[in-house]
Formats: sequence, C-alpha cells, structure tokens
Amino acid sequence: MERSRGPSVRGAWPLLLLPVQAALMVGLGRLVTGPAAGSPPLSEEGSAGRELVERRGEVANAVSEFFSLLASTQVVVGVTLVCIVGLLVLPRPPLRTEALFLGASVAVQSAVFLLVTSLVDRPRPDVPHLDVAPPTSSFPSGHVGASVALYGGLAVIAVLRMRGPWRHAVAGSLLLMAPAVALARMYRGMHYPSDVVGGLLNGAATLLIIGFALLHGRGSAPEPARAQRPVPAPATRTDVPATGTDGPVIVVRHPHGCPEELADRLGAVLRGHGYRDVHWIPTSAESACGTLAEELPAVRPVLVVVCGGDGTLRACADVLAGTGIPLALVPCGTGNLFARNLGLPMDPVAALEGSLAGHSFGIDVGRVRGDGLAQTRFTVMAGAGFDAAMVRDASPRLKSRMGWAAYVLSAVRHLNDPGVRLTVRIDGGRRLRRRARMVVIGNVGTLQGGLPLLPTARPDSGRLEVVLFDPQGPAGWFTAAGHLAARLLGRGVPAPTGAGAVTGPGGGTPGRSEAGGALEYFTATRIEVRCAVPQPRELDGDAVRDGVRLTAEVEPGALRVYLPRAPGAPAAAEEAGACTDRPAPLPSAPGPTP
Repeated sequence: MERSRGPSVRGAWPLLLLPVQAALMVGLGRLVTGPAAGSPPLSEEGSAGRELVERRGEVANAVSEFFSLLASTQVVVGVTLVCIVGLLVLPRPPLRTEALFLGASVAVQSAVFLLVTSLVDRPRPDVPHLDVAPPTSSFPSGHVGASVALYGGLAVIAVLRMRGPWRHAVAGSLLLMAPAVALARMYRGMHYPSDVVGGLLNGAATLLIIGFALLHGRGSAPEPARAQRPVPAPATRTDVPATGTDGPVIVVRHPHGCPEELADRLGAVLRGHGYRDVHWIPTSAESACGTLAEELPAVRPVLVVVCGGDGTLRACADVLAGTGIPLALVPCGTGNLFARNLGLPMDPVAALEGSLAGHSFGIDVGRVRGDGLAQTRFTVMAGAGFDAAMVRDASPRLKSRMGWAAYVLSAVRHLNDPGVRLTVRIDGGRRLRRRARMVVIGNVGTLQGGLPLLPTARPDSGRLEVVLFDPQGPAGWFTAAGHLAARLLGRGVPAPTGAGAVTGPGGGTPGRSEAGGALEYFTATRIEVRCAVPQPRELDGDAVRDGVRLTAEVEPGALRVYLPRAPGAPAAAEEAGACTDRPAPLPSAPGPTP
C-alpha cells in the first residue's frame, strides 16, 4: 500500500479561496437575516421547529443528545487530536499529509465559523431548547460545520488510504454523521433549517479547498501484492566473527516485555559476540531493575544489557550512572522513547545486534528530587501536570493491548484540566512566575511518531531543555497542535525574538515563546519548578507521588551506552568521535528540528 511520506502540497493557490468562502458565508448570513428573512421558505422555518418539538420523546431525546455530543467542541478537539496522532504514528510510513489535511480542515472551518458569527447576528429559534445555547449566532451551525470537517475529512482519508471493500462502508458511515448532527440540532431547538444548511456548506467548502490544496492527485491506495513473510533478524552474526570478550554480563529483563522466547534469541546474540558468562536478573513490581544494585559489586560485569522500556532503563541508569560500566539497551517497553531518540531499531534482536557491533558513548542523565520524591535519575523526561496525569490514568489493560496509544486516550480525558500557577528558576536566577498546564524537563526531545516536543534537546549536550505548555481554550490547543505538526513535517517554526523572548538571568539561556504563547522554552543545567498546588508528576513515563516541587540537574556523560556504528563509518574514526555523518559523539535525534 502506497502511503504519503510527508506533505506534498500540489499548489497553494486553492487556499486563496478561503477568504472568498468566508465572504460568501457572511453574505449568505446577511441575506438570511435581512432581505430574505420574510420570504418563503425562510418565513416558514419557525413552524418546522415547532413540529419537531411536538414529536419529542425520551428515545429521540437520547439519540439527538448523542449526535449533538459527537459534534461538541470538546469531542471534536479530542477526536481530531487522537486521529492526527494516529495518522502520524500507527501507519508505517506515517500519513503526514493526511494528518495535516484533517487538522487544517477542522481548524479552518472553526475559524470561518467564528468570523461569520461575529458579523451575523441571528437569535436561536423561539422554542424550548434541550441544550444550553452558546453565545454565538444561530447562523451557521458550528456543530454541523465541525462534524462535516472532522467526520467528512475522515471519510476522505478512508477512501484514499484504506484498502478492500470496507473502505466505502466506513466512508459512507462517516458521511452520514453530518446529516445526523444537523437533524439533532434542529430537533433540540438550537437551529433553524437554514442554519444547518449554512453549517453543511461551510464544512463542505472547507474540505474541498483544503483537500484540493493538499490531496489533489494523490489517488486512492492500490491493492497490495501478496506480502511475503518477513525474515526474522538472525540470532547470531554471520558476516563478521564473534568479538570474544572476557568478563561477565548482567541482563536485566522485564518478564512481560521480554518473554522467554525473546530472551533465548537475545542470549544467542550475546553468545555470538563472545559473551559466555551471562547473569539474568528479572525485574519485579517492587524493583524496576531487579537486584542489579546488589549484584553489581559482586559480579563486576563488563556490560549490562537492559531489556525493557523507559521505566526499566531509568531504574538501571540510576544504578549505573557514574560507574563507567557500559549499557546496551534492548527496547521492549510501551514507549521506548530513549531508544527512539538514540536511533536504535525497535526490533529487540536487531537493536542488540547493532549495539554490540558499535561502540559506547557518554550519555547525559538528569538528576531530580522534590517534596516526597527521593533523589533519583531520569534519561528521557520528568514532568508535572497534564502529561503526568495522562501517564497516571492510562489503563494498564489498554497499554498491554494498544501500547502507547493508550496514553492518547487518557490524554483526551484531561484536555479540560485547568492550568496551575508556578515559578521557574533557571540556573540559579530569579524566579519567573508563570501559569501552565504542564511542565516537561527533557534530556531528549522527540516523542512517538517523531513529534519534536523539545526540538533542541540532545542527550549529549550537557544541558536539559524545559517547556511550559499552556494552551488557552480550543483555539489554543489547535494552535499548539498545528505548531508542533508543522515542526514535525519539517517546515521549521523559527523562535520569535524581541517581545516574545524571555531573558533567563543567572546564566540561563534566554527563554523563547512559541505558538502564540502556548509553548515557552528554556535551556539550563539546573531547573527548579514550584507549583502553587500539588500536581501529578512523572519520570520517564512512570507516575510518581504528587507534589509541588521538582528540581532537576544534568549529569553530563554520566552513562555509557553502546550504540550501533553509523553506516559507512570506519571503526577507528568512530571510536575517536570523528564520524562525518554522525555528530560526535551521538546520532541526531530522529525527525526534523526547527
């Protein structure tokens, strides 16, 4: 199946039609509320609404409430964000242009709706309302327009990118959502028929314009040829001789992430590289690194292999940091963010095979403490607020079935969580007063799907990057999401200067504000965060005790990690850190940076 690898705008000229669309919608609204208001059929719209009121019943009330809810602002924002993340992450390669099409369609439709309602003043129908009437004009229907943009946009993507006979059934079901929402809004006394027609026109025009600009000429997905069974990665090296080494190896294994069959294959890889004395340590709910701390001085290993996710790695890194004992990472967890940022293969056997064929490099770690939080280390990110609540409330059952996508579902539940007043102190400077929904302190910056939340964070920079995230309302969420999507798609959003910059005193790098103030960044070696009220907190994807303080410091090069050799790099040059196609000493994090 042919999928898009990135945005391919066939021509930007259709976007010039958006002002025309807005002008026509305003003109139509002025016509409906002005010269044509007393002429049929507009003059008869009130009686149509009263007839629907007379037909109300418990079942119809419940059904109309359901469809009205599906087009509400909160649901539309949440579903759009979930779908965009899914399009960027689940397919391989990701459907980036389709994600941009969906997000732009919903955002543009909303912008046109807000403009029209500010210039057209039409009261709601004079009938009992089953919903609370928003303070916007009755023309056009925002619910109907949003349902066309969202569910109609998903229908377009289904036709283009799904395969088999089911794609037409899925697309048809999605296209029926908008008429169902239109009928529900009239039934509930919120709109006249002409209002929902205006919403249908607004949403349809937006889809046509954005779709023609982004998707025109792409065609539907061809039926793929019969796929061959993938060849599993070899358990031992056959192209080069085993390295052979003296000294024991400790393997820390998460029993769920690394079952017995996979452990046998990893053991074969170790033997193929000459490691014969292998000590296996299982993790447990009580100890994420098992008995590593107790066995380390007794075994004195030459290598520690960590088979697990970011939580297992964090616990092992806390023990190994500063010891000089190298670590080889085998990604077997839900997110595997550290492995992704280091460019490791996501196949566990391939990751171990490549790492043992490479060399060890010095990696920074973060050292963090806070109220009710004993001093510990992290390798990926530490955070408080929205992201920690998302991690804390993700269903373990869904995580086992859906992987990291379970976090997306948990995030939707917290979209309306309020921000919190806090202070941030950068490298010992004065405290900066802010308000934010979440604070993230990162050693690396790329999330699943290549999303660069912290675009300049590198695990060998000797510094940590901080972002304060505080979108204001649905418009703020869309602005922030669009900003991050543009960065992901490689368009690069430059940091503003002048009034948007925030000076970090005391040696801290000046902060920068992006996405209309929804994102504010700082870079430092030491960060102190104090919240006004206790907040959820997380370390490398594991929820920890709620609290008000987080203090993080960087430990430069404290952890030695084996990484695969850069393609085409001579071994001697790489050992010296002089590889030309890899910035010394680490590869660049995947995904574009601004």
